[in-house]
Amino acid sequence: MRTVKTYLCLMLTMAVAACHSSLPSDSNRKARTCYERALEAFDCDSVRRGEQLLHLTITKAEDEGDLHTLYLAQLRLAESLAQANPRAALDKAKQALATYERRPDSPRNHIIILDYIGTYASQVAFTEDGPFDEALRYTRRAYDMAVASADTLGTELVSQTLTSLANIHWATFDYAEALRCAREAVDCAPDNILLGAQQVLARCLVSCDSLPQAEAVYRSMQAGDDLQASYIAQSNLAKLALRRSDTDAAEEAIDEAFSNAEDLYYSALQQKDDYYRNALQQAQDNERLRYNAALHKVLIWSVSVVAMLVAIAVWFVVRARLRAAEERRQAEARLHEQEARAQQEQLQKRDEMVAFLQEFILQRSEVIRKLGGSAERHITLSPREWKEVERTLDAIDGNRFAHLRRRYPDIKEENLQLCILTRLRLTNRAIGNIYGVSISAVQHRKLKLKKELFCEDDPDTTLEQVLESFGN
Repeated sequence: MRTVKTYLCLMLTMAVAACHSSLPSDSNRKARTCYERALEAFDCDSVRRGEQLLHLTITKAEDEGDLHTLYLAQLRLAESLAQANPRAALDKAKQALATYERRPDSPRNHIIILDYIGTYASQVAFTEDGPFDEALRYTRRAYDMAVASADTLGTELVSQTLTSLANIHWATFDYAEALRCAREAVDCAPDNILLGAQQVLARCLVSCDSLPQAEAVYRSMQAGDDLQASYIAQSNLAKLALRRSDTDAAEEAIDEAFSNAEDLYYSALQQKDDYYRNALQQAQDNERLRYNAALHKVLIWSVSVVAMLVAIAVWFVVRARLRAAEERRQAEARLHEQEARAQQEQLQKRDEMVAFLQEFILQRSEVIRKLGGSAERHITLSPREWKEVERTLDAIDGNRFAHLRRRYPDIKEENLQLCILTRLRLTNRAIGNIYGVSISAVQHRKLKLKKELFCEDDPDTTLEQVLESFGN
């Protein structure tokens, strides 16, 4: 009897330990973890959620005295606010500088923060049509520190701050000073930032009407695998050729620019596929870990219950095990039968979808190729071709866009085309490459369409989620 009591006490202790192991860890409430979750929210286009997490990170970092995470969160929040509220972004960047100067860690970070402030200050001056004195002051301060630290940090920061000074002088129409700064930036730029400095130099040369020199700079740019830089160089060479009325050179440059844009598009698609493949693998690994943890807890509880039942009555445990085994066998048999039926249905649906897609590719390969290779401001598809794409999507997507047209009969065709590209699951980067605009411009256009047409004000609801509701 004493042995049974001892065994029961041991089983109860194991059960308590299992319950205790399921409690959340305190590490999930630290500022650094909160900051990483904010970055994940921004990666998923959840701007409102990301900004909320950054505010929470700032509060937690102040409580914990984590100054490094504090100024990183303040800088990231300033970057998020820069498009909608440049003044607030500038104030937040100044707070990051004050936080950093309380406990500086390296001259490199100090220079980078000053350069950020100069950039935001120039953005405020441009938006409010004010003077660029503050922007010049912070950027020159960053430049002076970069020059003083050049022996230890190299010339990369010197080139970056000179490039920022060139941009500011160019915005104030002081093209001569902008050209001087740009030339010095190119002279001391290492290979990893040389392309950016050359782009600024070429733009300053164009503003100074030094078109032959600007063309020489664009032709000297070694873009390598940087397809975006190659596209910028070729498109600007086309513009310069047009200014010289050299149509042959312009046509050649435009063709090469289109080729680079197409390569950039397919490279972005490949990166997207790699991202989703890695994300899926990570999700599977996390699910397997959760399953193992749950299985471990169930195992501990099962052992405890079985031990207590054995202490009470051995025959009851044996009968319960036999009954449980029979139920498991029946459940597994039913599950196998359901899985076999589900697999048969999935195979049938897959065969139908493969046949449909084969016919779709054969009939519309020219349209899809034209859609995938475009890099103009507008997609050069005829109305008939857009109708074919729309009808094809309706055929495989539950007449979603037919319902959209009935719901909003006055919808503009350009807005409907953006909805089609969004429903095709193209990323903001891919849509930006198609229209030749930035990712921020694509996000702004999506937000505007979501608010003005669909009256959706929730910033955490994306355009993809709004379109998902149609046709269900």
